[in-house]
Amino acid sequence: MPDRLEVTKTYKLFIDGKFPRSESGRSLAVKRGGGAVFAHLCHASRKDLRDAVVAARKALPGWSGATAYLRGQILYRIAEMMEGKRAELAEAIGVAAIGAKGGRGTKVESKGAQTEAEVAAAIDRLVAFAGWADKYAQVLGCNNAVAGPYYNFTVPEPTGVVAVVAPDSPALLGLISLIAPAICAGNTVVALASEANPIPAAILGEVIATSDVPAGVVNILTGTRAELVSVIASHRDIDAVHAASVGEAHARTLREGAAENVKRVCIREDADWFDAAACSTPWWIEPMVEMKTMWHPSAV
Repeated sequence: MPDRLEVTKTYKLFIDGKFPRSESGRSLAVKRGGGAVFAHLCHASRKDLRDAVVAARKALPGWSGATAYLRGQILYRIAEMMEGKRAELAEAIGVAAIGAKGGRGTKVESKGAQTEAEVAAAIDRLVAFAGWADKYAQVLGCNNAVAGPYYNFTVPEPTGVVAVVAPDSPALLGLISLIAPAICAGNTVVALASEANPIPAAILGEVIATSDVPAGVVNILTGTRAELVSVIASHRDIDAVHAASVGEAHARTLREGAAENVKRVCIREDADWFDAAACSTPWWIEPMVEMKTMWHPSAV
C-alpha cells in the first residue's frame, strides 16, 4: 500500500470577510521539531495592509452604529465558535516559531495543560468583553455637574479603525485581549498576528468568518513587524494602535507616527495576560474611545 499523501494546509489572510492570498505571492513555513512542515501561511505585504484598512473603514459605520447589545451578542458568538475549535487552537499554540529565512522553523512544544489553559482564557476574555459592550459607557462616561440650567453629559464613542499588533506570546490570548476591547466599543480592527506563532491568529480568522461578525470588522494579517509596523505608524486612515510587547524600536516607530498624524497609541508592556481582573476591565477599552461632551438645556 502506498503511503497516504498528507496535504499541508496553507492559511490565508483574512480581509473583508474573505480569505485572500497575499498579493505578493509570498508565504511562510511553520515546521515541527523534526523538521516536517506543519503549515504554510501567507506573508502579508504593505498592499495587503492597505486593503485591510480600506475594508475596516468601509465596515466602520455599520459596526459603530450597531447597538451595544448586538455587539455583545456577536462577541459571545465568537466565544461559542472558539469552543468548537479548542483542540485545533491548542495544537496550534504548541507550534511556536516560524523560520526567518528560507522558511526554516523550529518547534517549541508547550505542555498540553498550558495550551488548553490559554484557549480557555481567550474564550473567557471574549465573554468578559461581550458583557462590557453595553456597560462600559456607564463606567467611562458621566453626568457632569455644571452651573446653570443645563444637563452636561460625557459619553464614549469609538475612535475608528484600530491597528492591533499582537505579542509573540501568548499568541492567541494576547491577540484576543487586544482585539476584543476595540470591537466591543464599536471600532473596526486590522490585526497583525504574533510573528513567533501566527497560526492561532489564522484559525481565529476562520472562527470569525462563521461568527456573525460583519465583513471588514476584523481583518487579520500574518507577516513580519519589520515590514508592516512602519506602515501602520504612517497610515493616515488608521485612527489608533493597540499593541503589546513590540520591542523598543517598534514602539518608538509607532509613537513617532502618532506624532505626525495624531493617532492614538496604546502599547502594553509586561501585561499579565492570564489575570482576568487586570485584562478584562473597561480601562482596556478606554484607549480605544474618544469622549464626547454634550450640553442640553434643562427645564426650570
